[in-house]
Amino acid sequence: MNILIIGSGGRESAFAYKLSQSPKLNQLFIAPGNAGTASYGQNVDLKVTDFEGIADFALKNEIQIILVGPEEPLVKGIHDYFLAREDLRHIAIVGPQKQGAQLEGSKDFSKEFMERHQIPTAAYRTFDSSNLEEGLAYLDTQKLPIVLKADGLAAGKGVLICETLEDAKAELKAMISDAKFGAASAKVVIEEFLNGIELSVFVLTDGESYKVLPSAKDYKRIGEGDTGLNTGGMGSISPVHFADEVFLGKVEERIIKPTVDGLKKDGIPYKGFIFIGLMNVDGEPQVIEYNVRMGDPETESVIPRIESDFVDLLEGVAQGNLASRDFSVSPKTAVTVMMVSGGYPGDYETGKAIANIENVKESIVFHAGTKLVNGEVVTAGGRVLAITTLQDNLFDALQQATADAGRIFFERQYFRRDIGFDLIKD
Repeated sequence: MNILIIGSGGRESAFAYKLSQSPKLNQLFIAPGNAGTASYGQNVDLKVTDFEGIADFALKNEIQIILVGPEEPLVKGIHDYFLAREDLRHIAIVGPQKQGAQLEGSKDFSKEFMERHQIPTAAYRTFDSSNLEEGLAYLDTQKLPIVLKADGLAAGKGVLICETLEDAKAELKAMISDAKFGAASAKVVIEEFLNGIELSVFVLTDGESYKVLPSAKDYKRIGEGDTGLNTGGMGSISPVHFADEVFLGKVEERIIKPTVDGLKKDGIPYKGFIFIGLMNVDGEPQVIEYNVRMGDPETESVIPRIESDFVDLLEGVAQGNLASRDFSVSPKTAVTVMMVSGGYPGDYETGKAIANIENVKESIVFHAGTKLVNGEVVTAGGRVLAITTLQDNLFDALQQATADAGRIFFERQYFRRDIGFDLIKD
């Protein structure tokens, strides 16, 4: 089977690593890929939103499955593009059509969906320029802190937690009237703040049945002790000890089943991943958000724990018979430590040579922001490498991943040395 992965980050590196292990795989391509994905397949110089270029390449190389990594091509309708062309319909896209992608593409759409299907989530109201004054008055009635979310995609920056009423009102005006996040904040969801522990649960579905993938927890803050600015993710662990069988049973019954059934009831076809961002509030799961793809860096912790043939699972999604496919997960703990460029998530330099990757023996090095220049691996993004290890327990996994991150060097490198420390039991 010939497979094309769309994307260039650590998530796509993890996909490529896992797919390359399958005896069902013939050729693997990654568009555009990075320096690490080149070791698992062939990189292709195509932008993730160049649907025509991707289509031409897929036809020429007899691609049977396209696995879409990032959200942007899904929200912009890559799946719909392939369905609309008779010469492309035989190529399976793992990733929802545009309507289903609104679960991530529009916060208001996802909240309405949850409300309609009685899926537990924070109370909310949505406002835009037509009822801004009503929104400001609504803030007067709410408890603090309060959450403001840009309705559309805002590159992970469209969520604000406001501690004071003054800040909340100022930010609501800035988002709607001053387009703080561009068109993404033309509509703003004002949401109740949930106090608890965050985690993520991932589902792979063919639209009828589903497989629940391992749970994970990621760490967004740049600084140790969860301090400083938010990032795209500084590390992750899987599984999460507080997400036990009882809790995950609640997640499946109250959230996963109603989500998959709700999509069917609403007539929304859905083939792909559903990322469910959760808050554990005193043992009760509440949905913070949906994403319509796997998370990053959670994927780098989740994928290595899947023991099943990943190509077989994707084939099950494509053919609509996922329920019949074998699925098993390693009991081991995976820890991912993200190495980032100095200055990230603010300004940072690229083009820094990366040394000693070959010295890492006990972990998997997933490339995120890298490229090859004259045969040398150099930095090409804020988040550069994801170092993942599997061990029998959390403590050993934390030690190994952190030690292996310390074996790699590039100028002004940085990584957190406390990923998962908050979950080590006394």
